[in-house]
Amino acid sequence: MPFPTDDQALREAIDGSDVAEELAGILHRHQADAVVYTDALWGLGRAMADHPARKVLAVHVVGHEEDLRPALATADTVITPSATVLRQAAERGYPTAAWQVVPNTLLHDEAAWLDEIRRGRLRRRGPIRVLARPAPEKGVAELLDGVPDLDRPAEVMLGAAPFEQHDGIQAEIVRRCLAVRHPRLRVQAAGLAWRRVPSWLAGAAVVIVPSLAETFGLVALEAMSVGTPVVAYDVGNLPDLIGSAGVIVARDGGPEQLWRAAMTITRDPVTYLRISRAAYYRSRDFRPTTIAESFLKAVW
Repeated sequence: MPFPTDDQALREAIDGSDVAEELAGILHRHQADAVVYTDALWGLGRAMADHPARKVLAVHVVGHEEDLRPALATADTVITPSATVLRQAAERGYPTAAWQVVPNTLLHDEAAWLDEIRRGRLRRRGPIRVLARPAPEKGVAELLDGVPDLDRPAEVMLGAAPFEQHDGIQAEIVRRCLAVRHPRLRVQAAGLAWRRVPSWLAGAAVVIVPSLAETFGLVALEAMSVGTPVVAYDVGNLPDLIGSAGVIVARDGGPEQLWRAAMTITRDPVTYLRISRAAYYRSRDFRPTTIAESFLKAVW
């Protein structure tokens, strides 16, 4: 089937195929002990294989009931990336007492906190950067609707995903963002391989995460891992994740507050370096080996 696609198209494709049988064959060939379905729909949780491998359902967002209910009925273990998801699921009536939080991990554990001299140069002249997929809940289009006078460049990188809320929404948001004209703003829609994400975020003075809803905040974590302060709204898991590693502003304040905080955070060198260090050291809790241990403990 063509991508990007929406939920209903994928649901119909799964239900009209032998996905579960094919998965069982793969697990058998690899003698798997456990299998993680990374979402009830997109991670094939609704099509769990008939196989003795332990079935782990990762609930990163509380999706459609028609997908989540059958996936939960078959799963042996349910994990979520944050307490935010647990709360949202409980509010919708799902029995979450046995669910366990296993946070997302840094993709690569290669980053080191930048030395104070280089970070000082970035504070004075480095760009404000934004990395997101073009989805309504990511808030990028709204952020660019009112770009203020900036004291430094701003760079926005958009990366498409294979899924979207409805047909054409990603392309629509990309067009809207590319149409913004500002002398200090540069928008790119070429995407960025995750291997290159840490170094790109490391070259920013500040990273803005304009998400309107966020069950974890992987871009924020990747920025923190290279010592880049983060500015975000007080939504979802972002306040707990970022903590002293940046500035959290009220969602009601709108994009203006994000831009203002991003510029303000660079004006005091002592405060800036303190936040930069805090960002790096907070990210150490999300190293791949640490999260792998948490995962194995939750599963077994």
